[in-house]
Parts: sequence; structure tokens; C-alpha cells
Amino acid sequence: MKKIRTVDLTTEYEKELGEIPFCEYPRPGMVRDSYVSLNGKWDFKIENKGNIKYNGDILVPFVPESRLSGVCRYIEPDDELIYSRTFSLNKKSDKKYILHIGACDQFAYVHVNGAAIGENTGGYLPFEFDITEQAKDGENTLCIIARDPMDTELPYGKQTIHRGGMWYTKISGIWQSVWLEEVAQSYIEKIKITPDLTGVDIDVVGGKREKTIVFEGKEYNFEGEHFRLDPDSPILWTPETPHLYEFDIISGEDRVSSYFGLRTFEVQGNKLVLNGRPIFCHGLLDQGYFPDGIFMPASYRGFEDDVVRMKECGFNMLRKHIKLEPELFYYYCDKHGMLVFQDMINSGKYSFFLDTALPTVFLKSGISHRATKYRRQEFEKTSYGIIDTLYNHPSVVYYTIFNEGWGQFDADRYYREFKAYDPTRVYDATSGWFKEKKSDVDSEHVYFKPVKLKMSSRPMVLSEFGGYSCKIKEHSFNLEKTYGYRYFEKVDAFENALVSLYENEVSPAIENGLAAAVLTQVSDVEDETNGLLTYDRRLLKVDAARMKELSAHLYEKFSKNVDK
Repeated sequence: MKKIRTVDLTTEYEKELGEIPFCEYPRPGMVRDSYVSLNGKWDFKIENKGNIKYNGDILVPFVPESRLSGVCRYIEPDDELIYSRTFSLNKKSDKKYILHIGACDQFAYVHVNGAAIGENTGGYLPFEFDITEQAKDGENTLCIIARDPMDTELPYGKQTIHRGGMWYTKISGIWQSVWLEEVAQSYIEKIKITPDLTGVDIDVVGGKREKTIVFEGKEYNFEGEHFRLDPDSPILWTPETPHLYEFDIISGEDRVSSYFGLRTFEVQGNKLVLNGRPIFCHGLLDQGYFPDGIFMPASYRGFEDDVVRMKECGFNMLRKHIKLEPELFYYYCDKHGMLVFQDMINSGKYSFFLDTALPTVFLKSGISHRATKYRRQEFEKTSYGIIDTLYNHPSVVYYTIFNEGWGQFDADRYYREFKAYDPTRVYDATSGWFKEKKSDVDSEHVYFKPVKLKMSSRPMVLSEFGGYSCKIKEHSFNLEKTYGYRYFEKVDAFENALVSLYENEVSPAIENGLAAAVLTQVSDVEDETNGLLTYDRRLLKVDAARMKELSAHLYEKFSKNVDK
């Protein structure tokens, strides 16, 4: 039996771990009173060709590879994961019952009381089933069977069977909240909120024809699926003033609470423009990995603290790198004013020589991969699903379609199609290299040479740079190996080098049209020690006040450059 080799790092968030982890409402943009979390202890088996390799329990929503799950075992590509539990239901004849699963990697087969109710392919998107017919009054049995063959035809991100360097521990099975919702027979299935600078267009799918919006103490009745809401004296959403408006929608017996922020984000010339004003997006690469739960921290405060601590350092943007997070992460970005540059999830086999070595040295154009019909289909399904899932979040302003050529195909076509599907966001078609014709921005990665960028007719985005490493052994995952692009033994030398990098290379690039910069990265991740935070989140390697002062200088320089 192969076991994952780790140093047993703990986080302070484990102190908050109760019997039901992540009991917060998982979908902050559509909240109902009827909500039952099905997280917690489940019966759990690992089977392989009829042989039972593990028979015990697991703490959902933590993956079996993680320590917090209580299993902490390597999952073979041909293992079958069998989750089961009971739940009680006071079933009402005039209600429906919806089972929600936040994410399960890579294949899920769901049964209620022995009846198959549906299946799902893909490891990142939320999915749901109406279980009204299969559920009964009293005790019910829920069984979810998961398989994770690490099929690279499906989006898989930074996961790998043999972790190391810039590749991380694979995860399998359920990794987000499982929950049950009681709804009316005719219920609101979806809300789509499109903001501008004076109000929002609200589109509602499902529910009765007659609806009411409750906003700031007033009721607005309307019929159909569309309503325009314009607040008095509108307050715009910005990183400095992340104002959120709350409202309710009532449709018959159904009532849903939601929120919105007023903002626009677009390209004007070679500038990124928030609410009609050019903005410098000063950000960090954010992988979203944790040592205790791997894809999830021990509590949602782990997500929120990453956002808050980077804001305290003066950053106004995170590039969420090749992973889709639970919706509460994006709510915290909405709440605290952190712009999000969201990556799509790469698929396809990775070639170090073709995708990294050649473009790092000289070859940065003219290469694209081929994709099977199945890989195209699954990439499209996941990408459109990401756009749908994140559409209502004001913090999400930018999508990266392909990263560093890995799995890249038909980038121009996907730029056109995604842009047509959601024109309210900016699209980076090819982050790093292998650019084609279509993109809203010019996107460069610079690690092993000075940052020298040419003026462009499109916004210039330094979408990855830095990667400086400072390893704090008592807070590190791997005591023997480390990964980074320039190494420092002391935190003061690490901080000084970062400040110098910004002052001598990034700041001058602003005069040459730099619109956004993404430092690698928020936190250490396994072998990588190039984060501002250690992997266990217990130590910030830089002085927050100094970083915030540096950030202020960058914003000031950008503002003066715009006003010239």
C-alpha cells in the first residue's frame, strides 16, 4: 500500500473542527431557511476488484487522502470509494427535496434508498438531484460511489499521481459539502444578476409567474422572469469600498435571500477599467491547497483569512489558479473587496519540454495541442459551468482560459465563445505563452529574467512572476526537498528581494503600460516554498505594513501614469 509522504503540518483552523464541518450555508447567493447539512461522519469503504482495502468511516467533506478525513490513504486509480449514511426526513407531500453535492472527483454515482438517482462526471462543479420520489418519511439511506482514475481527458488541475515540485497530491471523491434542501413544488431554481453602475438586471429561472422582490424595506411586484432594480444613490463595489446590497425574492411559498454589488469591469484601450476608471490589479497566484484537508481548510475561516491577510498586505486581486473553490470563498472576496482572476481547469497531458522548457528559453508562439472529442466536451462543460457558477459574484472579473500551453487547443474559438456567453468579464485566452490572435489582454510569465515588457495596444498582464522561495523548516511540508525560482534562507532577505523586485522591475513597467501583476504566490504548497504565507498559514514571511506601503506606491504611480 502506497502512502502519501508528508510532514504532519497542522493549522489553527483545526480547533474549529466540529462533528459537522462546514455547516455554513454553502450557496450564499441563494439562501433558504430549509437547509440540512449532510457533512460529518459517513460509513466508508475502499474496494478494488472485489477486495475491501478499507472499511471504516470518513469525515465529509474531506478527501480520503487528507489527514482530516480520518482515512489518510493513497487512492489507486482503479479503487472504488463507497460513501453511505442515513438521514431523517419529515417528508411533506407539497414539497420537493433537492440533494446538493458541491464537488466529487472524478465520477459519482448516487443512490437513495437503493434506487439510482443519477451520476456526474467531472471533479470541480456542483451538481444536484431531485430525490423527492426516492426519499421517504423517516429514515433514508444515501450512498455515493466515487471513482477517480485520474483521467487526464477530464479537467484535473495541479493534481498528479506522483506529487512533487509544482505538482501536488491528487484528491479523490467528495471534497465539498453535501446538503439537502426542502423547496416548494414550484421553486426558484436559479438567479442571474447582471450589474452596471446604476442597478442590476435580475433574471429568475423557475418559481411561479408572480414574484416579489423585497429590497431596503420595500416590495416590488413583477411577473415573469426579469426585473430591473435600481437603488437610490447607488454605491459602487470596489476593492476599497466593497458594498453589497441584500435582497429577497418571493415566489409563492418559496423565498430566497441573495445579494449583489454594483460594478463593471472591461477593457478600454490598453487599460483594465473598473467602474469606468482604470485600475492597477496588484495580485497573487492562489492555489487553494491546505496541509490538513488538501483541497479544503479545516474551516471556511481558512479561505477567508487568506483573503483578509493578503488585503492587509495591500493586494487587491487573487488569481485563482486552476481550481474552482466552494462558493463561500468567492463570497469572502465579494465581502472584503478582493478582485478574482479565475482560471479554467486544464486537461490533457503535460509535457515539460514542450509546455515549459522551450517557451522559457525562446519558443513562445506557434504551438497548440490536439484534443479528442471527449476532452473538448468535458473542458467545455466545466468551463461553462464555472462561468455559470460564478456569474453573480462581483469580485470575479477575469477568466484565464489556458495556462502556459498545457492542454491548449482552439484558444481563439474558446475566446469568442466564452466572451459571447458572458461578455461582462475580461478574458485571457493564453496565459504565459503560445498566444494566438484573440484575447482581451497580452499575458506574460516572467521567472528567470528581468521583467521587461513592451507597450501593447491591449492591457499588459504580468500573469505570473517572482516565485522567490524562503523555506521555514518548522512550517514546511517537505524537510528534504524544496521548489522555487530563487532561494533565500532568511525572511528579511526574502522580503527585501521582493520589495526590490517590485521597485526596480514592476514599478517601471507601469510606465510602459503594465495593467496587472500576479506574484507567485499566496502560500507555500507542499514542496513549493515561494508563498508569502507558510503552508500551515501560521507565519506571514513579510511585514504586512511594509507590503501595504509598497502597494500604495504602486497604486499611486499607476494613477499618476493614467492622469498624464
